[in-house]
Amino acid sequence: MFGIGMPELLVILVVALVVLGPNRLPEVARALGKGLAEFRRATSDINEELQKAQRAIEAEARAAEAERREAERKAAAAAQAAASAQSAAASTPTIAPPATAAPVGERVATAPPTAGAAPAETVAAAAPPEKPGESRS
Repeated sequence: MFGIGMPELLVILVVALVVLGPNRLPEVARALGKGLAEFRRATSDINEELQKAQRAIEAEARAAEAERREAERKAAAAAQAAASAQSAAASTPTIAPPATAAPVGERVATAPPTAGAAPAETVAAAAPPEKPGESRS
């Protein structure tokens, strides 16, 4: 235990017997045994408390790690969803809204004229047909 062999232990017992006497030696041994038992109990209690604290810290660290991984997973999923939405929007052809009929006499919106192209035409064909007997002025 403390590196004490049998010969050393015998020497210590003989010295204790001479110093304390045969009547007091059992009382001292009993007190020494109780003291050692109390010391062991106290150290085991301290060890248990340290182990409980260690387990609590480890559990807290595991929970924090799980939360961090969950946050990373959600961020990655959001980034992937945004990327797929962006790629889907880029690959989907854009459909122009339906053109509305221009009122009679207004210019029809067309693409900008190129060199040698005719100017935008006036919408006259979209006018309602004349009734017999009416004339346009």
